[in-house]
Amino acid sequence: MRETYQLLLICVIFIDSCKLQNRNPQINILGTWQLVLGITVTRGDSVFTDYTDHQQMIKIINATHFAFLKHNVNTPKDSPLHFDAGGGAYTLSGNNYKEHLDYYNDRNWEGKTFSFTVSIQGDTLIQKGMEKVEGAGIDREIIEKYVRVKP
Repeated sequence: MRETYQLLLICVIFIDSCKLQNRNPQINILGTWQLVLGITVTRGDSVFTDYTDHQQMIKIINATHFAFLKHNVNTPKDSPLHFDAGGGAYTLSGNNYKEHLDYYNDRNWEGKTFSFTVSIQGDTLIQKGMEKVEGAGIDREIIEKYVRVKP
């Protein structure tokens, strides 16, 4: 009889844990995302950037790493300033997303970890957090809106 109660208790705990997992499912950020809008807030001043106008940027996220690629559309072909890229490892716990920037063309940014909150509605990903890089004089909040790129 005691074993039956123990088995019943284990079943109830298992069912409750499954319910908790279903209430807060892991956000699926895997895939390719195109940045469409960015908002940068520095000392209370906001700058809006439309990434569909003169530049394009995508972020590619797999199970363990992310990479971003930015291309300025109207920069002269002989200019070295028309392309930007970086990437590294990331962690995701619930809606807490942390990027560890392992690779970037400005060494001041490399080795830094940036914490964000993320949310997804349909095919739209919103990423919000702080960028602070003392060596580059950066201390700002960013909000980025991405749309999922269809294969």
